Amino acid sequence: MDLINNPYSPGAGVPPPELAGRENILRDAENVIKRVQNGHASQSLILLGLRGVGKTVLLNRIDQIAENLGCETSIFEADMDRTLPQLLTQQLHRLLLKIDRRKRMGDEVKKAFSLLQAFAGIFRVHLGEFELGVARPMVTGDLAIDLTDLLVSIGEAAKARNTVAVILIDEVQYLAKDDLGALIMALHKISQRKLPLLFFGAGLPQFAQLAGDAKSYSERLFTYPAVGPLDPDGARMALEEPARREGVEFEAGALEEILRETEGYPFFLQVWGSHVWQIAQSSPITAANAREASRKAEAALDESFFKVRFERLTERQQHYARAMAEFGNDPANSTAVANLLGLTVKQAAPIRDEVIKKGMAYSPKRGLVAFTVPKFDQYMKRKMPDFTNQGERNG
Repeated sequence: MDLINNPYSPGAGVPPPELAGRENILRDAENVIKRVQNGHASQSLILLGLRGVGKTVLLNRIDQIAENLGCETSIFEADMDRTLPQLLTQQLHRLLLKIDRRKRMGDEVKKAFSLLQAFAGIFRVHLGEFELGVARPMVTGDLAIDLTDLLVSIGEAAKARNTVAVILIDEVQYLAKDDLGALIMALHKISQRKLPLLFFGAGLPQFAQLAGDAKSYSERLFTYPAVGPLDPDGARMALEEPARREGVEFEAGALEEILRETEGYPFFLQVWGSHVWQIAQSSPITAANAREASRKAEAALDESFFKVRFERLTERQQHYARAMAEFGNDPANSTAVANLLGLTVKQAAPIRDEVIKKGMAYSPKRGLVAFTVPKFDQYMKRKMPDFTNQGERNG
């Protein structure tokens, strides 16, 4: 069929042509924003899920919803190699400029800009000099204290401008523990004062535990909507509706094949949809087309999506991941994984932690470890088919 009109959009954070099955999450986010606009405190939303479920797409859509409701927003991605001040400073500067556009700069905005300038200085983050005509405020060098003062000041500036400031951070699991604790403390103060500043985040499942470890009261500050695979109805809609708009239908067998292979994960649905579109000569798309698409999609993922993640791991981390794969896609017992490697739990623990830190695994429950990337267990078996006890190598 016409490749130019292929309606499917596989890619990192690329909006699908049909955002199916996520209505409840988007409605909840909209209600949170409207509550804060009406002067009520509201819990921040942190979207948690595995790779390929569309968290980034949803965070971008929430950003759009906030802008459409008249909020001023800043959206960016956390990076394990950068501190929170490095990540936040330029973004908060842009956010304040947006707030300031609403009317001539007043005392609240001047104060916020002045605090930001001092914050950048104390944490050695480059920020262009600007003259405000106000005394430079005191900063302590304690991130929790200074970030709280800064976000409270931005919240007050937003309130004076009759708007809501919205900060959205993707990949929140990469924030360092102390940085995360400081952010949680600042958001707690914002909530207590009912200031119009909101936080939305997205990250891997381990973030809930990381937040709890950083500050025990985080469970009352955030709600954690789980973003998982689409249910069968949502998955069918994600496949059928874009094709239908191009005048193309699916045979039932084709849908069954793709739903079985993709397990309802939105990114995989786009990959399989794109491949089957290129393979099919005409409507309807057949089961034979879908089976061929499965072969090509798997090969393409092995050379891109999976390969990139595999190569981020060191040799011993790769062998740990391969041992995990022996237990399939379900959570594996950490002791059993260590035993397969010929290691004690104590010896295997640092490797396990390294794999988790790199975002390839998480612990859904104490003593368990699972992949953050769907179908990665199958890839590991293809990549390392002759798995044997690697205890000597890892020791």
